[in-house]
Amino acid sequence: MPRDLPVGNGSLLVNVDHTCQVRDIFWPHVGQENHTSGRVCRIGVWVDSRFSWLDSDAWQRTLSYSKDSLVTNSTLENKEILLRLQLRDGVDFHENLLIRQVTVENLDDREREVRLFFCHDLSISGTTVGDSAYYDPKTSSLFHYKGKRWFMISLFQGRPDNWHSGLAQWAIGVLGINGLEGAWRDAEDGVLSGNPVAQGRIDSVVALHLQIQAKNQASGWLTLAAGKDYAAVTRIHKALLNKGPQTYLERTAAYWQLWANKEDEAFDALPDHLVTLYRRSLLILRTQIDNHGAIIAANDHDIAQFNQDTYSYMWPRDGALVASTLIDAGYSELSRNFFDFCHKAITEQGFLLHKYTPDGSLASSWHAWYLGGEKQLPIQEDETALVLWALWCHFDRFRDIEFVKCHYRGLVIRAAEWICSYIDEDTGLPLPSWDLWEERYGIHSWTVAAVWAGLQAAANFTEAFGENNLSLRYRRVAATMRAAALQHLYSQEEGRFVRSLMLQDSDLIKDPVMDASLIGLWSFGLFPADDPKIVETMEAMRLKLWVRSNVGGMARYENDYYHQVSSDTETVPGNPWFICTLWMAQWFIAAASQLEELNPALELLDWAADHTLESGVMAEQVHPHTNEPLSVSPLTWSHATYVSAILQYNQKHRTLTANED
Repeated sequence: MPRDLPVGNGSLLVNVDHTCQVRDIFWPHVGQENHTSGRVCRIGVWVDSRFSWLDSDAWQRTLSYSKDSLVTNSTLENKEILLRLQLRDGVDFHENLLIRQVTVENLDDREREVRLFFCHDLSISGTTVGDSAYYDPKTSSLFHYKGKRWFMISLFQGRPDNWHSGLAQWAIGVLGINGLEGAWRDAEDGVLSGNPVAQGRIDSVVALHLQIQAKNQASGWLTLAAGKDYAAVTRIHKALLNKGPQTYLERTAAYWQLWANKEDEAFDALPDHLVTLYRRSLLILRTQIDNHGAIIAANDHDIAQFNQDTYSYMWPRDGALVASTLIDAGYSELSRNFFDFCHKAITEQGFLLHKYTPDGSLASSWHAWYLGGEKQLPIQEDETALVLWALWCHFDRFRDIEFVKCHYRGLVIRAAEWICSYIDEDTGLPLPSWDLWEERYGIHSWTVAAVWAGLQAAANFTEAFGENNLSLRYRRVAATMRAAALQHLYSQEEGRFVRSLMLQDSDLIKDPVMDASLIGLWSFGLFPADDPKIVETMEAMRLKLWVRSNVGGMARYENDYYHQVSSDTETVPGNPWFICTLWMAQWFIAAASQLEELNPALELLDWAADHTLESGVMAEQVHPHTNEPLSVSPLTWSHATYVSAILQYNQKHRTLTANED
């Protein structure tokens, strides 16, 4: 199930689903640890002796954010019980604090009492073993805790000059023992038991009572503070009592509006809805980035049902591509943190491994160190090379000399020297590694282009730092690699480039399957976007990978098996991916020499906007017939590619307009 409304501050990330109920609570790192393990934290409503959970089909929902902010603004209406709810959720930009404001509108013509029930089904640090919860009469709040992970749940009512907190009802329950289902079931009659403590596999429910006049409304607030101990969370609670939860919500909205508009970029050539999605994508990107530098691929825990693992990791490649987007958009603070992370993670030999956890530890992997009786490096070489490429983008944009100096020897030179050592002397191409999609071991066009770009970046750095001997060597290796790419990766028979060379009985065999990753050949600068061989390749890509259904979009490659829903590969070569569709838009932008040649790119940008969720969230891929999000949602890479495409379109439009004038 997609995470329609992520809200966070780089330390605490909370994901809200399409029913406006919390599904993930990550802290103290984005992507690590998940204190719900993806289970739903329910909200229920009781009125006139009738009860309804928010996931009931009786609720009609409109999900959105406030303009240019990470504070949500969603509406739910239930005509059966004559209530309308407005939910405004946000994670404070500074404190590790979730605020949920619920405004209840009584649509009936009589006064009524409405009871709101908030359930928290936690598995602290990802396991229920050793969890504890208790009611604290001193603060009239509930605490869930284990070790150095504490969560304080409070309810607020009142006005700016008269805030007060307290629970009208509460209960802590046990799940999975002797048939017990948990305290959430206790809420369905509108009255909670008041059980004050439990341990192990537990949940809790707190109740807020609102007395609402006919055709009127009333508001209440739920807050969840995260900290390492009782003192940390109660400090936040005391400040809440002093300032009120509304202050925290409004200051957070103002902060993100400032953040999203920091560059004051003019987008006169683009429709308003595309510009709105541009800023929304920047904000969603920020929710997926940890304050310590890890750019996380995605934080939708439901993907774990497929292989008992998630996307809550930092892939250096994904991170480098997202960092380059942030650089183009002007967010140097985030890109600096990313490069600091990579410098700490790089091996002594000079390469980066498959993926990392948000705290910098080596993450899970399916790449083997030993195969077929021989050792091999379990790497994707593009992940190392693209970090160098992105770092040069950072330096070229910001001229951040003092920062780059710290990374010159240990990151730039170390990686460049390793890249030069990891080359086949016979072909001049990189030695085999795993491909972009982590499925094939060989020599791949994407990887060759990324390595070439990494070497050019290293040459730029060494030239800037006066080590001309290194610069000349890196450029010589890169030039040899470019010539080798033309010789070995272009197929006269196909009339285009091929995605890979696969080793079979000591021979390199061209893999002719069309693959969207071929865009790397021009996007990293190995060849110009209007080179005839690139044009041939991209035209063939558009022909072979466009999804010929009512949904449209570009597939990853022919007969893509991942989350495959159709065996009709002539019509549906694979599910539509946002990044692949946007890559095609980027090619139209890069190759355009006249304004009208930008029109196909604009159509594909519109496609991306039309296929997002109502909230503006982009998945990894969508169902080719229903447009239902597939795999993870949101995918950080999807939003970054959209932001890049918008910036590139805007710049190219300016350039072409100036040329015509």
